[in-house]
Amino acid sequence: MKALALLAALAITASCGSTAAAPTPTPTRLATAPAIRTAAPTIACPSVPGQPSSKATIVLEKGGTIVIQLRPDKAPNTVSNFASISNKGQYDGLTFHRVVANFVIQGGDPKGDGTGGGNQCTELSDLPFVKGAVGIARGGDIKISNLNQFYICIGDCLNLNGAYTNFGQVISGQDVADKVVIGDKIKTIRVE
Repeated sequence: MKALALLAALAITASCGSTAAAPTPTPTRLATAPAIRTAAPTIACPSVPGQPSSKATIVLEKGGTIVIQLRPDKAPNTVSNFASISNKGQYDGLTFHRVVANFVIQGGDPKGDGTGGGNQCTELSDLPFVKGAVGIARGGDIKISNLNQFYICIGDCLNLNGAYTNFGQVISGQDVADKVVIGDKIKTIRVE
């Protein structure tokens, strides 16, 4: 009887897989542009009202500054949440944990490994993911994006159009973004 119970437990474990958190699998290169989906979000879409929302300045610990023109007209909740997190100093000291040459640099994960951060609703728009575009990471559900993890395109990322929240564009310091390596630390991000 004990052997039967043990076999049943092993079968359940094998079929369900591990419960360990997987890194946020975003963004990824796709062979073709993904279809735009417009289903209603399944989570509440909170934002922090009244946050500054014009320009973000990222200062790297190793030196260098990246300035981003934010687009609250296209992604109001995302910009508001990013501004709140930034101005509370919650990005200070975090790293860029993912760098894909000629594609993206990704950072802002409180855990530093691609598995951290909360949730917010995805805000799709017509903004193209050209070099310098700034987006929010997300998992498999197009309706739910990560609250904390953001990425900057260091190459054209047009295959991400219509599948991720695009909330800004680098207006100064693209050369700094292009030289980011895994582990580079964010000294500060402030939004005005």
